[in-house]
Amino acid sequence: MIFAAGRGRRLRPLTDATPKALVDFGGVPLLEHVAGNLVAAGAHRLIVNAHYLAEQVAAWAEASSLGIPVFVSREDEESPAPLDTSGGLFHARSLFEARDPFLLHNCDVVTEVDLIALYRAHLEGEARDGRLATLAIAERETSRPLLVDGRGVYGRANRMEGWEVVAREPSSADEAREYGFCGIHALSARVFERYAEGGVFSIMDSYMDWIGDGEHVAVFDATGAAWYDIGTPERLDAARRAFGAASA
Repeated sequence: MIFAAGRGRRLRPLTDATPKALVDFGGVPLLEHVAGNLVAAGAHRLIVNAHYLAEQVAAWAEASSLGIPVFVSREDEESPAPLDTSGGLFHARSLFEARDPFLLHNCDVVTEVDLIALYRAHLEGEARDGRLATLAIAERETSRPLLVDGRGVYGRANRMEGWEVVAREPSSADEAREYGFCGIHALSARVFERYAEGGVFSIMDSYMDWIGDGEHVAVFDATGAAWYDIGTPERLDAARRAFGAASA
């Protein structure tokens, strides 16, 4: 599933008449670039959520030449605002056909993180320790770090706003470190058993609740892989240069 419901206000004027997911990236929509990476990693079915100018995202999916089915979860038909990541996943649950683990990927993340290795690490970990999710992380400067120890995620923080959430005690103070989240996760399908209601809510808040309930949320260290968060025109230009994706 690709999270593509955001408006992209910081990318204006590029997003005045185009959803962030369809901003040009080397002659194709950003969404298509991300989708192509997922297909190359073995995805056989894609779900995309949409809200702002959702009809444009739906038209892209209808015309897709990716070679696999693409389904659009229309949040604009449910809510006056996007449902955020956890709310968006819950809203799309009926579109998940198989009960296999799946990948979640932010549409505004351009990266060379090894998606096959991430998925494989989750499969192996699920069989070994019953983990609910595996999050791609990297050592980088961030104001909103994940708090990680030798077992996995134990909390999160926002250094700009001055708060920290600790969902469980770290296994060892010596192992506790801060990492940046890469916007890519592998999840077990039983995550849908954790939901009690719909609405607008973040999957990071959900992770904290689930970890507090005893769930294991593991990590996949992708430090060193190229990674760009397309949040501003400057970051978009930097990613285009790094990936040789000049604007069409």
